Amino acid sequence: MKSGSMKRHSLGLLAIAATFAIAGCHSFKKENIQPPTPLPDDFKPTVQVEKLWSNSVGEGAGDSGARLRPAVVDGVLYADSTDGKLVAMDAVSGKKLWSKSSKTHGWFGWGDKKRPDAFYAGGPAVSGDLLAVGTLDGHVYGINAKDGSPRWDATLNSEVLASPLIDGGLVLVRTQDGRVYGLDAGTGERRWVYDQGSVPLLSLRGNGALLAANGVVFFGTDDGKLVALREDNGEKLWEQKLSTGEGRTDIERLNDADNGILLDGTTLYGSAYHGNLVAIDGPSGRPLWAHQFSTTDGLAVNGNAIFAVNDESQVWAFDKNSGSDIWKNDALKYRWVTGPAVQGNYVVVGDLEGYVHWLQTGDGALAATKRLSRKAIRAQPLVVGDIVYVEDVEGRIGAYRLSAR
Repeated sequence: MKSGSMKRHSLGLLAIAATFAIAGCHSFKKENIQPPTPLPDDFKPTVQVEKLWSNSVGEGAGDSGARLRPAVVDGVLYADSTDGKLVAMDAVSGKKLWSKSSKTHGWFGWGDKKRPDAFYAGGPAVSGDLLAVGTLDGHVYGINAKDGSPRWDATLNSEVLASPLIDGGLVLVRTQDGRVYGLDAGTGERRWVYDQGSVPLLSLRGNGALLAANGVVFFGTDDGKLVALREDNGEKLWEQKLSTGEGRTDIERLNDADNGILLDGTTLYGSAYHGNLVAIDGPSGRPLWAHQFSTTDGLAVNGNAIFAVNDESQVWAFDKNSGSDIWKNDALKYRWVTGPAVQGNYVVVGDLEGYVHWLQTGDGALAATKRLSRKAIRAQPLVVGDIVYVEDVEGRIGAYRLSAR
């Protein structure tokens, strides 16, 4: 190996080690120093929630730091795990339709059982009969969504911690080293790659999902920016800073903006750790308003409200037109809840003890609580139709529906 390659490899290892260290430090601060707010013993729900089913997918995310989230398309739920399981289930009943394992026998039955490229980490993306999934080893697989059979394999430069996005004949993928790839959806061949250049040595582990609309790809970066790219060739159109990364220590200067991004009409909403919640005009990149707000999780929108969870696990609602506060809920403080989802008139979050909570969208009052498991829920819940799907770190998935009293 050439000395330059060795140097880049060493720097990559240092960056990965630093990212793990910061992620561990951040997690330790959250889960051990600050005790979670106890749930009230005398709580009486104001809405009835029906658990439709629960099922497991391998060992889930394990200790990888990935936030695995299922995908639901045409009545089928697809999910994966970092120990190499990939499954399709009926989204209403939870019945398994097919299941593949790549841990024991390499990729779908071939190769060395120790191959690291079998460790799924990004969560699946599905469009039509194509399923795309990334791995901790920097592979992306194109798979037949109907039966789980392989189609193509693409090798990238770094681990894939976010779900790919299938759009416009491309599989769009972001990697932990700051690159975004446009892969041909039919063959997996590389069409283009965007390289943001240097990435911070210290960052919170994980990547937010990509967003594509009207031929533009949007994403947040590890250094506090929201970026827009042309979808056809990866050319940068604009970028906006969401966080300045100010502070006396390296941890205080962390300013990741790679949380989930929302598009509502032509307005983008993004957020950053140690930064701001920002509304931006999508076509031009012009800022509309900014509200100081630190978060590591995704956002949700419903009606005139944007919902978010801050870095103390308080759930907030903001006016989407002005950024002004509507309400704040302290009842789940330090329970390290997930990013929010909206199910009907309720905001849904999961927490570190495996509970799922429903809060009223109007005033933030706690309306219902169900326990999926005794393991942490880290991935943002997924709402499809009238059902919300929640997954814990060990691969237990639950499906819930609001029911009439």
